[in-house]
Amino acid sequence: MRNPIRRRVRANPEPRTANPEPRAEPRSQRLYYHNGVFGALASLPSVPFAPGPTPVEELPRLRAALGGGPRLLVKRDDTIGFAFGGNKVRKMRLVAADALARRADTLITGGGVQSNHARVTAAAAARLGLRCVLVANGDPPERPTANALLARLLGADIRYVATREARALEMEAVAAAQRAAGHHPYLIPIGASTPLGAAAFAHAVLELFEQVSPPDVIVHSTSSGGTQAGLVAGCALAGVRTKILGISADEPAGTLATHIRRLLSGLADLIATESHHPRTLAEADVAIDDGFVGEGYGVPTPQSREAIELLARTEALFLDPTYTAKAMAGLIDHWRRGTFKHTDTVLFWHTGGQVGLFS
Repeated sequence: MRNPIRRRVRANPEPRTANPEPRAEPRSQRLYYHNGVFGALASLPSVPFAPGPTPVEELPRLRAALGGGPRLLVKRDDTIGFAFGGNKVRKMRLVAADALARRADTLITGGGVQSNHARVTAAAAARLGLRCVLVANGDPPERPTANALLARLLGADIRYVATREARALEMEAVAAAQRAAGHHPYLIPIGASTPLGAAAFAHAVLELFEQVSPPDVIVHSTSSGGTQAGLVAGCALAGVRTKILGISADEPAGTLATHIRRLLSGLADLIATESHHPRTLAEADVAIDDGFVGEGYGVPTPQSREAIELLARTEALFLDPTYTAKAMAGLIDHWRRGTFKHTDTVLFWHTGGQVGLFS
């Protein structure tokens, strides 16, 4: 059986972009092994679930619908081919490799009933021949739909708890029972938001900079913090001043920022080399707007509903109600309030999750 772990990420010599920009040399190639840190990122073992770069596209009709203004791009992680795609696949490439290296035979994680991360974890387990136990907060659906249906199809053993707070304890209890039964469980925190998961998005920044020049602002959905920590780290390591604006799907900005700084500190330790330790990562700017949560996690708002319809009708792009719709609602609001300069390039990082439209 072939070893599924890829030891080094290879840059695509012809990365896809909607409108390639003429320049002598992509910035990321000049900086890739700066102080050995990017080399450390590239050498992290990974499982090649859909390993190619995701496209970057212009959004001209949405820009026109918003009255013109800055250049508007989208990074399409919704197009990742493995398990309906999304940002969780990037994280799972590294996390699954670590699980295999530790000789795990069972992946355990948690999330909501419609968790994108749980769906991708179950898919990774199925692809690698591992067992999977998911701890979901909420009631068992009478007729599973969307992510809940996919998790069942993928063969996951799903356990239900009453609250979000009860998930971690149940995951530990499941792991203890698995060990007692002679198995080798591997626990994955919610959202795979660990320093290793964040490393996947630090590397994704390099992928982006091979496609387009660094944008002025990247807007994305933030919740468990791993994606934002990786984006912040990648820009800091590349020495660019791109602002990473996370639109919270649930947590208060202060709570999220504290967690993201912990992830940045752990990521710095993970990718440190003998000659360089990026200690300043934890001091990088962490910008979070928690004004679009509405009544709570997964509860649509008028602004998120508008975002879903506007993106579908102008660009034939589909957002999910829980994460990307609220993130796009935040982008639209900032656009209309004039937060972005006319000369800016604003990039929306589409983190997937459109399966949630069918829940």
